[in-house]
Amino acid sequence: MTTKITGTGQERAGAAELAVAMVLCGTVGVFVIESGASTTNAVFFRCVFGAISLGIYCRARGLHRDTGLTPARLALAALAGALVVFDWVLLFTSYTLTSISVGTLVFNTHPFAVVLLGALVFRERLTATKLGWIVVAFAGLLLVTGIVPTGVHGQHGGYLEGVALAFGAALLYAFATIIAKSLTAVRPQVIALIQALVGIPLLLPLADLAATTRLGPRWGWLAGLGVIHTCVMYILIYSSFQKLPTSRIAVLSFIYPVAAVVADRVVFGHHLTLLQALGIPPIVAASLAIGRGWRLLPGRPAGSPSLLGHGSFHWSASAIVRARSRGGAS
Repeated sequence: MTTKITGTGQERAGAAELAVAMVLCGTVGVFVIESGASTTNAVFFRCVFGAISLGIYCRARGLHRDTGLTPARLALAALAGALVVFDWVLLFTSYTLTSISVGTLVFNTHPFAVVLLGALVFRERLTATKLGWIVVAFAGLLLVTGIVPTGVHGQHGGYLEGVALAFGAALLYAFATIIAKSLTAVRPQVIALIQALVGIPLLLPLADLAATTRLGPRWGWLAGLGVIHTCVMYILIYSSFQKLPTSRIAVLSFIYPVAAVVADRVVFGHHLTLLQALGIPPIVAASLAIGRGWRLLPGRPAGSPSLLGHGSFHWSASAIVRARSRGGAS
């Protein structure tokens, strides 16, 4: 006798999957630093191990058949993949110049970049309420980075460069997200595989393969970036998105930056100052507000809720999966 999984049971399973995925996402920086590899090498081997493991998974599940790819969609997926790969390069470099905590928190402003790009590229309506929440998030960002009108307090040389790189990574991811809007007919696991495959020839000329001979046991950290943080994590994310309502995804996605801050403190002893910690609530509140259509001021219409407010590195995948579900795709 087959036991039917109830809606509540599916939602609990999806919540557990997404929570685990976000915790894994928060440990990416630890694997990058502990690998001892250069930023370019770390991203290159993330692509190599990710492509191998995702390729095996897609083959085993038959996802290589009926992918929904056309030449035009393949080109767009490759372009989005190139943007994501260089977004990884910028983000990983920012970890070394600032910290995993600061780099991650700055990167998690990408939903606001998507809102602004949507208004510029697709002429989507940018309401006063959304613009107001973006200002709130920007104020929080200034606190998190330690940048105040009198200067940058207590930070070493190169810190501002690291902040700029993390913000650049957020912009690249926002552009990739805009492109992903036209790829709703393509299986998300296949898109992830394309991203990894594109990164290999892009970064091969920049990788220092001779330096990897000195890594020894640290190869395990690089393999983990590909197998755990590219294959397993993506599979959990895509599976959970099919089971959860948007509101739960938006809330659970904030496990990612929290996990990154905790991992940075436990493993490397880095911690945010009180001033920086005060910047987290405005960013979280603004991201949730845009995603769930909250009003900034009483009596002002907030507009309809959107997927743009997810604080997760992967909120665009949610849009892809949900669009596929609406279209009847399996």
